[in-house]
Amino acid sequence: MPEPAKRDPQGPKFLEVTIKDSEGAVWSTLYAQAKDFSTGSVGYYASDKITNPGSAERYQCSLNFTLIGSKPGK
Repeated sequence: MPEPAKRDPQGPKFLEVTIKDSEGAVWSTLYAQAKDFSTGSVGYYASDKITNPGSAERYQCSLNFTLIGSKPGK
């Protein structure tokens, strides 16, 4: 895999992401880990199943944070 076009030298190892509804109730807290994507870009990724605290319905959640301009060859 080619080296990314750039990296964020001050980027942390992970991001803490709290998901809240419009009333402020916390549904979940995810930890997005630093990741080198298969495209060559870099960023953060998290995936988990989260539960609506009101209804107990479950959701699949995936988050990508991609550093703009990190894809090689751009």
